[in-house]
Amino acid sequence: MEIHIRTARIEDTEAILEIVNDAILNTTAIYDYDVRTLNEQLDWFREKGQQNFPVIVATDENDKILGFGTYGSFRLKAGYKFTVEHSVYVREGFSGKGIGKLILSELIEVAKKQKLHTIIGLIDTDNAGSIAFHEKFGFEKAGVLKEAGYKFEKWLDVQLMQLLLK
Repeated sequence: MEIHIRTARIEDTEAILEIVNDAILNTTAIYDYDVRTLNEQLDWFREKGQQNFPVIVATDENDKILGFGTYGSFRLKAGYKFTVEHSVYVREGFSGKGIGKLILSELIEVAKKQKLHTIIGLIDTDNAGSIAFHEKFGFEKAGVLKEAGYKFEKWLDVQLMQLLLK
């Protein structure tokens, strides 16, 4: 399978929505309970563009969206303007094929071009695969927020991961 990385287009939003809603319903990668509508996801996409935040997609040779990544404001205070929080999602059935690696690599390059200083990831502590994935990119564990989330009838701890861009 040939994988391509590119900037997302508005017409990719429906495929991105499928990936997001699967993560909402079936994983602790997103701590939302309710699936999103297409209009909500379109608003999300437009806001990313207005704020100059990237949305990167990975596609197969037929332009099917296999995954996406983005980042946004970590906190809305001025002193955090060089810090972003990122997300990478891969379509169900396609993990372990290097798709997330390509997406995160591109996000890091874009962040460097935008002169950002650090990228933060918040990962459920039970998601050992994602934690190990981030460590391969040089992300370091920056702390754990105990019982910061609640989903699927249980309290969830959040691992903060941080990459200083150099």
